[in-house]
Amino acid sequence: MMNSDIQIKDLNVSEQEAQHFINCIGSTPGFPKEGIIFRDFMPVLADAQALQTLMRGLEEALPVPADEFDVIAGLESRGFLIGVPLALRLGKGFVAIRKAGKLPPPTLSASYELEYGTATIEIEQQAITPGSRVLVVDDLIATGGTAQAAQQLIEASGASVAGFSFVMELTGIDIPDTIKQSHYSSLVTMPA
Repeated sequence: MMNSDIQIKDLNVSEQEAQHFINCIGSTPGFPKEGIIFRDFMPVLADAQALQTLMRGLEEALPVPADEFDVIAGLESRGFLIGVPLALRLGKGFVAIRKAGKLPPPTLSASYELEYGTATIEIEQQAITPGSRVLVVDDLIATGGTAQAAQQLIEASGASVAGFSFVMELTGIDIPDTIKQSHYSSLVTMPA
């Protein structure tokens, strides 16, 4: 029996595998500021069994069949860590969506709101072939600002978002309609 506030959503594994996976997700209260519980999935990557569960879980929980997208786009930085091996497993290419100022020009950029200001992400202008269907991956969906900005970049490239794949989803926060109306999956949920 799992005794954590982390709940399985789209992770189709045994109870033992699920418990081990959940136990590897770190929770740090008061970080980065009081009132926030930081959820760290990096220990999952350091544990061979949990990492195998993660990659198999992401593949099995794809929000659309693999033949309905052409490339995977990972959001900086943890989306890189799961996006590249997932792309390799599925025989797809990988595109990095980076924080502003990290890619050589020409780039496309999109800004989004944070609780303490704004942030900007970028993609190389020719990184995605027009007409491509893209699966966006990241470790966490909370307010959805980064995912929405990624969708804007992909569409500005002449491509479309086929779906969104997340490891963790915060509950108690409204996910934007543009994400909810898209195909999306998350392996586990936890309160914000």
